[in-house]
Amino acid sequence: MLRLIIDTSVWLNIAKRRDGQQIIVPLRVLFFQKKLDILTPTVILDEFERNRPRSEAATSSSVRERFRLLRQDLQDYGDDAAQQWIAEMAHQIPHVSTRSLQNFSEISDLLRSGTALQPDDSEYAAVVKRGLEKKAPLHLENKNSIADALIIEQYASAVRAGSSQDQYVFATSNYTDFSTPKGDRRQPHPDIAEIFDGENSHYVYDVDGLIKILGETLGSDYLDEAEEVEFIQNASETRSLSDILAAEHEFFDKIWYGRSLMSDTEEGEIDPQLSDTLRQTITSARARVETKYGKDELPPVSDWEWGFMHGKLSALRWVLGEEWDFLDT
Repeated sequence: MLRLIIDTSVWLNIAKRRDGQQIIVPLRVLFFQKKLDILTPTVILDEFERNRPRSEAATSSSVRERFRLLRQDLQDYGDDAAQQWIAEMAHQIPHVSTRSLQNFSEISDLLRSGTALQPDDSEYAAVVKRGLEKKAPLHLENKNSIADALIIEQYASAVRAGSSQDQYVFATSNYTDFSTPKGDRRQPHPDIAEIFDGENSHYVYDVDGLIKILGETLGSDYLDEAEEVEFIQNASETRSLSDILAAEHEFFDKIWYGRSLMSDTEEGEIDPQLSDTLRQTITSARARVETKYGKDELPPVSDWEWGFMHGKLSALRWVLGEEWDFLDT
């Protein structure tokens, strides 16, 4: 089995990526299929939750700022098509931000579902020894890296206690504490290199390194899941504003048409008490709706379908900012 300790920095980087779901979903699926295990030192969970609000705010702000700058350029230099695109994107921005924040929530759930690692006395003692000897990640002056030292000691303990048949991965983007100094960040610092000497212990740098090792160790199990997520995301894009407005207009027309029939006489004639001008307006409006949608697609319909049409109109108007029960036609 593949057993992972993913440092807080990498989890946060995954959460901020637009393709984060292509990593999170396969990890979750394979975890529950018992094809991998996520080892969760309490330090990592605590750090993630502590940094989460700030990172979520930064992610949302980044999305809005990118759109603001792009909108400004298009307003200054764009044509009518660009202006229409701006209107569409203004509708999409909240959905983009929501999808980004979804990553944070799902990572939190994944960490809580993983195998919790509580530090023991031997690991605390090893941290103290590293500090006295000024070994990484406690080798830097004026930097408190005790939590990082505890994480690497917990990883080392997991490797020693585990089966030689298992594969262990430590993923981090904290190169100042863990990577070889002033060199290849994909290589561990010499002070911790012995932890990764075995064939079943791997040091990987940041999200790209994690993706690479997941593909190498899990093969199609991981790659197929990631491709499926990408396919679903591309195939199920959020409805555009023009799509929503078109649907709202359609159900407005159909419900108005059905309501207008309710005031007709038993013979199917427009109420003769109405003025000639109003009756002519109703006749013209009905003809327009019948031509646009086809008479077979219009009321009268069953009570269930009539209620369903009202529900659709209510939902569409709610998305557009109206109250749930706003059904005026």
